[in-house]
Amino acid sequence: MTPPPARPPVPPRRRALTDLRAKSLPREDPERLTTHLRTVHDTVAQLEARIGAAGIIATEPLFWSLVRAAALLHDAGKIAEPFQRQLEPGGKRWGERHEVLSLAYVDLLAPAAGWSGEERLLIATLVAGHHRPLHSASSLGGGKPALSRLYNERTRWDEAFGHVHGADGRRPQVPRGLHQELLAWLAGFLGAEPAPPGPDDPVLAERARLLLRDVLTAWTLPVKAHRGLLAVLAQGALTLADHAGSAHVDLQTHLPLPTDYLARLRYTPHRHQVEAGATVGHLVLVAPTGSGKTEAGLAWAARQSATMSGLPRVVWTLPYRASLNATRSRFQDDLHPAAGESRPDIGLLHGALARTLLAEALEDDCCGPTKADARKARARANAMRLFAQRLRVATPHQLLAAAIAGPTHSSVLLEQANSLFVLDELHAYDPEIFGRLCAAMRLWEQLGSRIAVLSATLAPPLLAIVDESLHQPVTCHRAAPGTAPVRHRLVVDELPLTDAESVARLEGWLDEGHSVLVVVNTVATAQELFTALARQSDPDDPDAALLLHSRFKNKDRDGIERRLLKRHPERRPDEAPRRGGLVVATQAVEVSLQLDFDRGAVENAPIEAVAQRAGRVNRRGRHPDGAVEFRVHRTDGHRPYDPGAVDAAWSALTTPAAEGATGLSEDDIDRLLALAYDTDWGREWAGRARRARDGFTAEFLTFTDPFHDRTEHARNLGERFDTVEVLLRDDAEEYRKIAVGEAADPLLAAGLLIPLRYGQLKTYNATFDRSLGVHLIDGRYDDDPVLGLRPPIERETIL
Repeated sequence: MTPPPARPPVPPRRRALTDLRAKSLPREDPERLTTHLRTVHDTVAQLEARIGAAGIIATEPLFWSLVRAAALLHDAGKIAEPFQRQLEPGGKRWGERHEVLSLAYVDLLAPAAGWSGEERLLIATLVAGHHRPLHSASSLGGGKPALSRLYNERTRWDEAFGHVHGADGRRPQVPRGLHQELLAWLAGFLGAEPAPPGPDDPVLAERARLLLRDVLTAWTLPVKAHRGLLAVLAQGALTLADHAGSAHVDLQTHLPLPTDYLARLRYTPHRHQVEAGATVGHLVLVAPTGSGKTEAGLAWAARQSATMSGLPRVVWTLPYRASLNATRSRFQDDLHPAAGESRPDIGLLHGALARTLLAEALEDDCCGPTKADARKARARANAMRLFAQRLRVATPHQLLAAAIAGPTHSSVLLEQANSLFVLDELHAYDPEIFGRLCAAMRLWEQLGSRIAVLSATLAPPLLAIVDESLHQPVTCHRAAPGTAPVRHRLVVDELPLTDAESVARLEGWLDEGHSVLVVVNTVATAQELFTALARQSDPDDPDAALLLHSRFKNKDRDGIERRLLKRHPERRPDEAPRRGGLVVATQAVEVSLQLDFDRGAVENAPIEAVAQRAGRVNRRGRHPDGAVEFRVHRTDGHRPYDPGAVDAAWSALTTPAAEGATGLSEDDIDRLLALAYDTDWGREWAGRARRARDGFTAEFLTFTDPFHDRTEHARNLGERFDTVEVLLRDDAEEYRKIAVGEAADPLLAAGLLIPLRYGQLKTYNATFDRSLGVHLIDGRYDDDPVLGLRPPIERETIL
């Protein structure tokens, strides 16, 4: 029997312009390419409204129009038939970069749009570099392969972008009719009229090849720093617009901080608050704990927002996670929501989670539908919401990550333009981080931003380094003498806090009904002291004894902070003299937690830390007994501090004690600071800070190779902060379900992470799990997390 003749292959259905897709999501109706291009183009306008011609951007009048043009063209290469097929369920991966083919449309439209050669080159650079670096930093590369390694003299351009082979033969990747539709649509958006095609015109693949060659050549060698920084900012504008548009997140226009903030205070402002609120430009404010320093910083920011163009955002930075959470809650309670909201939308993100969310949000999403798509979409929405908010509370680590630049972090750098940075408790950093922050301040100023430094304890050398790091004038205000009453009777104790006599004194205070704060320098000491003292606490009061340090799971620590603030709030004027309760803590309790205790005993530490610890005892001087006892105990070790800082503090503390001074006024603190820093250690501290500032500027903040792979920069930056978030092995499966499952929630998963120093990884037998992107550790952690993380091997106790 003769078989029936084979049916001829069915030619694929011709796509129309409205059939072209930019994404594989939403699955029921993936986003159209023209819709995406229009959305990203319009989002650039939102960025321009927020940032305007701030700082260095003002030197390039066409900055925003060039970014808009790049936004319109950045994904034009997705017209290719192999790309469209890979978006379909089960679609085969194309294997080429759509942004390279997009360059052909830049080249086609440049003459009609009237772009000069330099303008055409910048638009092409932004289009080519919005997902990958153009060049590798070294022969080994770093992260994803750079475009120069993917496309070079070995590339077969016709195979890459010219034709596709199928059952029906060899066909163009971009059908002529579809190409003409898209070209006309793009030209109409630009208000241009493209020249009619000629018989000798290059094909799309050749146009892409020639323009990519020009782009790669232009950025092969270092360029002037001014040009490089402008290019990185433009790259940041395009990537931020691209991913905010993809997440369908609009930039907020409402600032929760009203311009008349100071007039709305429920009390008569202090002089230093009025002065801060009247200052225009950079500010340094030195005011004692409990004197309204935060309100002064908000008053300054409100004043700046009324005198700056665009829609400046406010970024409030603090050194510790505990203070971040408390400050955000405080702002949510005190500031003003947008219409239709019950609470103001205040951004908060810190730690390794920020880098993870950002990296996932800005990940190239040009593949077909996968199980990871929903997770990427949620990560993008979470991260872009942070960019959208106009008031954020953050650690400096996230701000300094902008130095990595590249397709992932250039958007972080851009959002630092036309902003207001409030650096609260700047004294709390070691000289290297302090120096890097001063380098960042210099860059922020170049981006048209303004800086305020707030501190209760800012030594003269620190003030000098801040002032010399900025080109514009820095106004310094100090709280008037007597703003805060004398709140403490200082006792300098030669015995360690862990000595039996010292412990017995603490037990006596607790027996008398006092609320007692004990602050020590290491987690191990805190755990052991707490174990010894908590035995006598009221068993019916779950918050009678609380322990706070850095080595809790994030979710547990957040809960402890809430309990702590509720149990030991600021004293009311008519409150009974004895409140009861014990808190043992490390330096995590020092900054921006509005706590109040009847008595305090602390280990000796750098003088700023001692002063901050004192600020949590009789915080506003409202204790009925007047000045209350505050003891500083000598410590045998120095960890985690510089030994010179600890020795200088002890030397300063014992000098007035030897002279019979027992009070601890704000004048006393200023004198102690001056004594501590007028030492060999103090002079070396200042030298280290200046070297760190200048070195960080030279290595990270000079963008002379703006489009080279900077993965190594990211690695170096992370190690210099000496912090890493880890996961207990027992929590790995739960973390996997939350962080990378189909219902992934990275913010929720971060609650299982525990901060450690890099140097502590070995103690906890850490191994890196590549599938989770986190270090797994061994350790003891009770279901009822009273003590927090302890090493896997039982250690000998000190008590």
